[in-house]
Amino acid sequence: MKTILNHTMAKLEVKHSIFISYLYRVNTIDEINLLLHKTKKEHDKATHCCYSYILDNLKKASDDKEPSKTAGMPILNILEKNELDHVLCIVIRYFGGIKLGASGLVRAYSESAKLAVNNATFINYVLGYHIIISCDYKQLATLSWLKPYVININYLDKIEIEAKISEEIYQKLILLKFAITKLEECLVINRGT
Repeated sequence: MKTILNHTMAKLEVKHSIFISYLYRVNTIDEINLLLHKTKKEHDKATHCCYSYILDNLKKASDDKEPSKTAGMPILNILEKNELDHVLCIVIRYFGGIKLGASGLVRAYSESAKLAVNNATFINYVLGYHIIISCDYKQLATLSWLKPYVININYLDKIEIEAKISEEIYQKLILLKFAITKLEECLVINRGT
């Protein structure tokens, strides 16, 4: 699966209307709703806040009072053409006083989304796990190979290592019989392990 490394932004002016596009990597519907709420609040004077997202098999497009299929679908088409997943693209429009017509809106929203996508760095993701491993101090040296995946280490009575790992690394840890105290599915960068 291909997604983006960091969020991007782009700005476009078409016949005095300003289009500001934001492209975010997202993992949950709650995260999408939070970003939509934040963006709408930040641009409360905007005429339209149109968006599209792709999250696994879930796709949604919103025209936010623009004529039907002139905003959300063109944004979604750009995301699909670039084979992106786990992304949300929001395009804010500040109306400039000149109507663009249906074809003009489609072009403007498509171009705005395309600019945000062009500013992005792409990465490949695979389904993996967010884990916490509990181990003795003696065992720590045997886990040095795990360092690129580690998010945090807590040195307590036992060492707790928090990491995001692929399925392959998870299976390796199971074979090595390490105690995994937390296990949640998540997306991880495909490092070609």
